[in-house]
Amino acid sequence: MKKIAVLISFLTTFSFTSCNDDYKFTLDVTKKTTLNSLVTITLKEKNNKPLDEVQFFINGKEISANGNSVTINTAQLGVGKHAVSALAFYPGKTKKENNSFEVLADKAPAIYSYEIINSFPHDKKAYTQGLEYHKGFLYETTGRKGQSTLRKVEIKTGKVLKKINLDKKYFGEGMTILNNKIYWLTWQAKKGFVYDLETFKQDKEFTYNKSQEGWGLTNNGTELIKSDGSNKIWFLDPETLSEKKSIQVYTNKYALDNLNELELIEDKIYANKYQQNVIVIIDIKTGVVLGVANLSNLKKEMEKTQKLVPEDEVLNGIAFDKENNRLFVTGKNWAKLFEIKLIKK
Repeated sequence: MKKIAVLISFLTTFSFTSCNDDYKFTLDVTKKTTLNSLVTITLKEKNNKPLDEVQFFINGKEISANGNSVTINTAQLGVGKHAVSALAFYPGKTKKENNSFEVLADKAPAIYSYEIINSFPHDKKAYTQGLEYHKGFLYETTGRKGQSTLRKVEIKTGKVLKKINLDKKYFGEGMTILNNKIYWLTWQAKKGFVYDLETFKQDKEFTYNKSQEGWGLTNNGTELIKSDGSNKIWFLDPETLSEKKSIQVYTNKYALDNLNELELIEDKIYANKYQQNVIVIIDIKTGVVLGVANLSNLKKEMEKTQKLVPEDEVLNGIAFDKENNRLFVTGKNWAKLFEIKLIKK
């Protein structure tokens, strides 16, 4: 009797397991879509076998669903690549299926030209990485190991009023000013520094945890906004310096990477694209590229009076005087700072 009972138990277990193993899943989603459109995610079982429950996740966050399908508006997600997964519960087992989809902007960016309003002297030895206007002065950070500096600069004359050097082992990058503190990034050391605005005395340092590198930096009054050379823009808590969230930057055709120096103007992020003499204008909420300003002729303007040979000597540096509605730009090792006005075509 024992042998028969064991045999029946084995056959029952084998039959139950075999039936469960017959479940074959696919997680279907449109691979590429546009912002403000609906995307449907469906978990399919090859033989239409019943499921106890299905849980859906987008970028690791559970979304409400009834049944084996869910529809979501991409406006809730923003542009970029989004990971999706479905957790299927069926008799005695669970199984997870993964997939992803990509959201592009739903319209092409506007194109801008520019007008030169003024030009001012600029230190041609300054390998400009960060630039910001604050109470009548420009604050600037420069790069390269052994040459990285933090400066306070008089606009009309280009005179450096105050300067400190970064430790020679670091390559300085972008900076921003918030609550009387200067935040300054380094490139590949995964480290940033905080300084007192008045004295330039170092207050503390911080590390990057999620972002790849340090490139550009600006702020929205409550958060630091950071680029890392990819197509991501990171938002940091200014007290803990932790990366809270990120957005991805996309046009209607592709992801836009190599985002460098940043400036926030009227709730839009203005960014230099490294190695290209352009400024891209980015929606701070969705990551959509709203506009592109081609400033390549500014480099040609520089070359009338200054020989720019190395390929690194490109446009880099954006600063905005909100009170007087003045937009300043310069480049790496450029001998001029330009006040310009962007003109939508």
